[in-house]
Amino acid sequence: MSELRTAAPRRLSAGDILPYADYAAIRRERRREIAELKRWRRLEVGPYASFYFENFATMQQQVQEMLFIEQGGESQLMDELESYDPLIPQGSELSATIMFEIDEPVRRAATLARLGGIEHHAFIDLGGVKLRGEPDPTRENTKPEGKASSVQFVKFRFPPDLIARFKTPGAAVWAGFDHPNYAHVAGISEPVREALAEDFD
Repeated sequence: MSELRTAAPRRLSAGDILPYADYAAIRRERRREIAELKRWRRLEVGPYASFYFENFATMQQQVQEMLFIEQGGESQLMDELESYDPLIPQGSELSATIMFEIDEPVRRAATLARLGGIEHHAFIDLGGVKLRGEPDPTRENTKPEGKASSVQFVKFRFPPDLIARFKTPGAAVWAGFDHPNYAHVAGISEPVREALAEDFD
């Protein structure tokens, strides 16, 4: 019912989530599997940011972990599904959780204070064609005081020709930011490109 999957289906429902005891019995192995999966779905960009490209399996695991840790029962399950199901890519897009990972609190606060609006500056570049990321409008990206959130949720929607280009073996693909205070870009390696290509129909 809840085996590890990497491409389909595209929707997460209550039936995909194991009961607490069943998940507890396999949690160590499942966490190991997901860690290996995520290894090929992560891209570091610049000194602080990482793109974590989501799919069905990563969101399924996120919900399982939230329920396991918080033990909120049925009401929490519905909330978690509502929160994380929309992050599963739907066949013509890539979906990324972007995290600014800065351990030292003072430096983290100072850095995020300079990155307001960065959710509008994420992109994927395929051979000079730049796809602008679309921030999730339901989540707080830049706070009222102009400070960026340390976690951003962004989707990259691909037209058919760029899907074909992305899926071409050896394709040069880059991801990054063109924010005035965080202009960094990184190449997507071939193993990561291959893994992400499975997100497309």
